[in-house]
Amino acid sequence: MSYEVQLERGYAVVYLEGEIDMYQSPEARGAILNCLGNGHHTLVEMSAIRYIDSSGVASLVEGLQTARERDLRFALVGVSEAAMRVLQLARLDGVFTIHSSVDRAPEVK
Repeated sequence: MSYEVQLERGYAVVYLEGEIDMYQSPEARGAILNCLGNGHHTLVEMSAIRYIDSSGVASLVEGLQTARERDLRFALVGVSEAAMRVLQLARLDGVFTIHSSVDRAPEVK
């Protein structure tokens, strides 16, 4: 897994790529929580995710919970088919706000 963080449209956008399993999820978790810890509304761009397991999903859930605690926006963006299947199986596709692209997320001023 690799990631990159860019500031766009008032968000910290965490671009994740590759596989997020128990070995890579701490890095994804750290990137997400770092953005939120710095007070940024956060989007997690997931179009390049080929695989995600329960530990990766737990990192996303922790990000959502942290954002709620800090009154920050948090959403998933461009969720790949593989990642969406996992979110649907866990019935989390209705829990997360999901946008088709970064441009579709409402701009934060």
